[in-house]
Amino acid sequence: MATDTTSQREQLPLEEVFNPFSEEYCRNPAPQCQALARRGRLVFYPPWRAWIMTQLDDIMDCWHREYLSSDFYDWEFAPPRPPQDQWQNFERAMIGHSLVADHDHHRLIRKVVSPAFSRNVVDDIQRRIKPAIVELLDGLSDRDSFDYIAEVAVKIPFISITRMIGLPERYWEEFKPVVMDFTKTWNPTISDAEREAARQQCNRAIDIIKEVVAERRQQPKQDDFLSMMLQIEAENPDFDEWDIITLVLALIGAGAETTMMAQQWSVYALLKFPDQIAPALASAESFSNAFSEILRWSMTSKMGFARYAPADMEVLGQAVRKGQMVLLMPHLDKHDPELYPQPDRLDVKRVFKPDLTFGYGPRYCIGAALAKRQLYLTLTELFARFPDLELAEEPERNTTVHNTIALTRLMVKTNKHTEGSARP
Repeated sequence: MATDTTSQREQLPLEEVFNPFSEEYCRNPAPQCQALARRGRLVFYPPWRAWIMTQLDDIMDCWHREYLSSDFYDWEFAPPRPPQDQWQNFERAMIGHSLVADHDHHRLIRKVVSPAFSRNVVDDIQRRIKPAIVELLDGLSDRDSFDYIAEVAVKIPFISITRMIGLPERYWEEFKPVVMDFTKTWNPTISDAEREAARQQCNRAIDIIKEVVAERRQQPKQDDFLSMMLQIEAENPDFDEWDIITLVLALIGAGAETTMMAQQWSVYALLKFPDQIAPALASAESFSNAFSEILRWSMTSKMGFARYAPADMEVLGQAVRKGQMVLLMPHLDKHDPELYPQPDRLDVKRVFKPDLTFGYGPRYCIGAALAKRQLYLTLTELFARFPDLELAEEPERNTTVHNTIALTRLMVKTNKHTEGSARP
């Protein structure tokens, strides 16, 4: 009977068996993801007017060889690429100094900026983030329960970004919208009006970054991220202020929404499997692996990494037109029992070979160590204060977020005023 049902589903239009905006997907995405993967290595998905690459080996090869474009303006439905004399801040960053569009420039930037992500700089950023996280959690110390998303998770990305670049407090309110909405500037699923609003927010944020860079030129600091960027600029003629700006924007784009999702799902996963808290948080190194397992278990992705055909070409046996989007979706197999025994079980010591949590090859996220360290810091502080923390209720899932499964709220009980021993 199961085989018959699977065969029948494989005859249905793809959009009837894979709908990442459905309640069914948000409750349990694994069956739909596996059904999509069975359709082939590269399949066309009409609702998104895009191809989907489903197999991990093919995705790794695409990342490695970079035969598809990463330039949003190469998308067939993108707005026209404006002429250079009409560029505003956003265009100067995303076209003139794009970290995604120009492969050669991207490799150069990765090479020259690697010192800015050294252990010393990451340690310094952590030192500047920690007091704000401590203050945030101290404010919850007498609470019997709270919504972790509203009280903590939504605030962490802003804390991290502003402390990392040393953003003065007077800019915080103006800068906050772009931290949360920057990814909308290239999101293919929203309206032109929403994208334009995000673009204008980005224009103002870039003005702020330029002002902060100018201030830092006058008063550089040791082991400070922006000061390190300015030192790199002075030593490399092919690296300039706009490269600094686009790198900051890249960290915002890669880190803000991702950080908020990682915060809520990490706490949820560890509270669902409390025996995994201690091994996960034993050290920063153990948490690095644990985080990969948390993302595998939670399986929150709806879309993937967008690429665009730079010309009419054959991709994995399919004729792909110039400008068509190809979404790389490496998460589809994360609950395949043949690859991950007991896939519904969180095992923070599970071995990942390879570990693609932060990408692969030339596109491996340069800020990966920073992202994991910030999350590790928050969780260690959280469970140190609330060793008996537990879920107050099973959280509802939000179907409206465009690219990930989000939790509507995450109510937790602190058990601070309950007799009993702390969790071992």
